Amino acid sequence: MEITQSLFSVSAPNVLQCPKDTKPEYAFIGRSNVGKSSLINMLCNHKGLAKTSSTPGKTLLINYFIINKSWYLVDLPGYGFAKRSKRVQDQIEKMIRTYILQRQQMANLFVLIDVRLEPQKIDLEFVDWLGMSGIPFSIIFTKADKLSKTRARANAEQWMESLKETWEELPPYFITSAETKEGRQEVLDYIGKINSQWTV
Repeated sequence: MEITQSLFSVSAPNVLQCPKDTKPEYAFIGRSNVGKSSLINMLCNHKGLAKTSSTPGKTLLINYFIINKSWYLVDLPGYGFAKRSKRVQDQIEKMIRTYILQRQQMANLFVLIDVRLEPQKIDLEFVDWLGMSGIPFSIIFTKADKLSKTRARANAEQWMESLKETWEELPPYFITSAETKEGRQEVLDYIGKINSQWTV
C-alpha cells in the first residue's frame, strides 16, 4: 500500500468527539519521547503532519489524520509521563483506556517501543493489559538507525522473547527508523492487508 494523501482531520478531547463514520482507525501509542510524531510523518511521507516536539508529553488530545480518504491514522497521547500533574495524567490515562476499549473503529493499535532500551516494566504491563483486554495490536520498534542492524534486530528479538513469560502467541512486530524509512513499507502493507478485510 502507498499513502497518496494525508491530512489533519480533528483533535478530540475525548472518545465522544471522535469522528462518527466507520472508516478503520490505526492508533499509535507509546511512552513519551519514543519518536511517535516522527514515525507518523515518515509513514505518511509528510514532514509536518504530526507536530514533533523536544518537550515530551505534548500530545494531550486524540489527533486524527485522514489517509487516502479511506482510513484514519490516530495519534494518541503518550503514557507514563511523570512530569504531568497526577490529575492530568489520570485524565489522559482514562481517555486512552476509553478509546482503546470502546472504539469499535480501531482496527489495530501500534505500540511504539524504543529499540535501544531494555524491556521497561511500564511497556510490558501495558502490552499485557492489551492482551488481557483482547485488543488487536502490533509492536513497532523505533529509532533503529541509532544502532547497527544486527544490534537493533537482537534487541527487538530480546524484547519479544521477554513476552513469552506471559504470552502463548506473540503479536506481530516491525523494526523502523524515521530517519532511514526502514520498516515503512512493511507497516503500510500490514495496514493495507487489514483494510482489505475491514468490516465494522
